[in-house]
Amino acid sequence: MRLFRSLLSSNFRPFFDFGERDVAHWFPGHMAKGLKQMRASLKSVDCVIEIHDARIPFSGRNPVFQETLNVKPHILILNKMDLADLSGKQKILKNLQRNGVKNVIFTDCLKQRDENVTKVVPMVLQVIENSMRFNRSETFDYCLMVIGVPNVGKSSFINSLRRTNLKRGRASRVGAEPGITRAVLTKIQVCERPIIHLLDTPGVLPPNIESVETGMKLALCGTILDHLVGEDIIADYLLFSLNRLEQFGYVEKYNLEEPSDNIQHVLKRIAVKLKKTQRVKAITGVGDITITVPNYTAAAYDFIRAFRRGELGQVMLD
Repeated sequence: MRLFRSLLSSNFRPFFDFGERDVAHWFPGHMAKGLKQMRASLKSVDCVIEIHDARIPFSGRNPVFQETLNVKPHILILNKMDLADLSGKQKILKNLQRNGVKNVIFTDCLKQRDENVTKVVPMVLQVIENSMRFNRSETFDYCLMVIGVPNVGKSSFINSLRRTNLKRGRASRVGAEPGITRAVLTKIQVCERPIIHLLDTPGVLPPNIESVETGMKLALCGTILDHLVGEDIIADYLLFSLNRLEQFGYVEKYNLEEPSDNIQHVLKRIAVKLKKTQRVKAITGVGDITITVPNYTAAAYDFIRAFRRGELGQVMLD
């Protein structure tokens, strides 16, 4: 794989052209409503648990959350660690610590048993004991609020906590697309000793995404609905990112001869391998004829989802 880099690096794009894309419409109305409900529920919360994607530990963390976190103990869960290149884990932790985030746990909540999830309750109790509970000082149970941008695994985290501490099954709906949880839910118990409940919340994106590139990273990781950005654009940014990171697993997976920086060429090869074709009408000098062509949209769909399943290698986009 390294040989590919030395042979083709001069042919790869040095930067991605985002054009004049506008990300302002990536903040659906239900998110603003959810944020309002979260603020209203904060007085009954002892600790805030923020879930984020381990592949983008810095990009896309909602700055509005930071205002909320200032008044409550805070734990950051970097989920989907199985999909992330964590060779620079210590550097990530140091950067987070410089930004005031000291309590961090990496998890893979889709595993039937994730040892890192067992660290959550002890850390929660520790940070709560080291802070004032104010109006909740006379209560003996604990209430947590789980927050994060869409599709980073909040519901999977809740279900993993229940499996670990209660030996019980699913309590919160899990989906592969952003926007499954649309409102602040009732309390869900996740621990018996001590009694701990938590509030699941809707995924909330920043009202103003700091840059188009940040928005594209969020889209690539599935936190923004694909059709809002365009699967063709997401697929092209994915190809650019894989080449930049020297992750050439797509070459073998889709039977390419070598890495390519041309998304149309890559999607054509994917369509051919997967037999994704479509019949279209073509106008010729002798009349209309129907021809079979590669289905580029279906190929882009498969390319993106292969990345999200970890089939193209572990990456760190930040």
